[in-house]
Amino acid sequence: MSTATVDKPIITAAHIPTNAAATSAPVRSPNSTTPKTKTILLGFDLGTNKSCVLAGAAGTADITVSKVVPSVVGYVKDGIVDGIVAGNRTILFGDDALTNMLHVKLVAPLQQGVIQHPDAARDFLKHIRSLADPSGQAEIRAVVGMPANADEKARDDIRRCAYGIFDRILLIPEPFLAALGYRDDSRVGQSGYIDPVVNALFIDIGGGTSDLCLVQGYFPTREDQISIPFAGDAIDGLLSDELDRIYPNNGLSRIKVREIKEAHGYVGPSRKPLEVKVIMGGKARSLELGDVLAQSGNALIDKIYPALTTLIQRASSDSVVTLLQNIIVTGGGSQIRGIDTLLQKKLTDDGYETPKVRLAGQDYKRYVALGALKAARAARENQWQVLLG
Repeated sequence: MSTATVDKPIITAAHIPTNAAATSAPVRSPNSTTPKTKTILLGFDLGTNKSCVLAGAAGTADITVSKVVPSVVGYVKDGIVDGIVAGNRTILFGDDALTNMLHVKLVAPLQQGVIQHPDAARDFLKHIRSLADPSGQAEIRAVVGMPANADEKARDDIRRCAYGIFDRILLIPEPFLAALGYRDDSRVGQSGYIDPVVNALFIDIGGGTSDLCLVQGYFPTREDQISIPFAGDAIDGLLSDELDRIYPNNGLSRIKVREIKEAHGYVGPSRKPLEVKVIMGGKARSLELGDVLAQSGNALIDKIYPALTTLIQRASSDSVVTLLQNIIVTGGGSQIRGIDTLLQKKLTDDGYETPKVRLAGQDYKRYVALGALKAARAARENQWQVLLG
């Protein structure tokens, strides 16, 4: 462990640093002269599989929109009979797209936490804007969570897709936003409350990436963050490959495989018997998935644990004892059974002093977006990148 104590500026939600914003010149749109009736602040967790948006009017503490939306766009196929799709819409989003999957081409805008299909991403962002501002008349200022260590291309891709949709934007690493969202502002300063923004290590396991971040009261640097392109989607892929090997021609879609993982996934020693009922070829069948689920889940641990210990070793010796008491797992991967217990056991077995790993809880879907909304309400005027000016 490092013995040097590095002096860094202390940051709270009220002091998001200027370098959190994009540093490129303002991007301006032909629609920049359109008068705006009000300003809406938007906290946005743009996820590979699911996105969360929280929004409220500037100058208030109200949350007027709170939605979790599957990150998928459905383009209705040619030749669909009138009335099959409600309102004869040509584009569907989220749950509507999944419900009508037989009649649409499904496109996931993101892969491994970054944009892969810009046109679908723009359509999805337009939908998110419509949720926050159905009238289309408000100025939208959005704080968007990014994977830890996202490169400049990934950040530029977000800006380009947001051009003409959001008016101003601020890009901040997702684990830091998760810490802000997880923080109980009403308890800050109370005796016995460990503020996660002061000294914590967040493990945010999403669909495309697993992001780990030291959060110690200042805006995290690249050295404080590790992003691994292995998360929920990768587990789905391993699980699907093993199912194909053990049960050839099973016909299970990736969506069904994900449902199996979310319902039965775990880490640690194999749990057998673990029979899962599925429909194959129209017939009910029970599959023994104890070994398969353990192997795919433990592959995530094999990726995360070395990154976890690397960040612990980068922390100063003065902070590490408290840090070890405040390791928090969030994101969809936090729902994998036993992940907190196994990580804590591995740390203990490796000699770390009384580590404590805990789960963020059932509200994990909202923490990044909630932190983003807090950051939006605290951001100074000169920190916003202008997309419409």
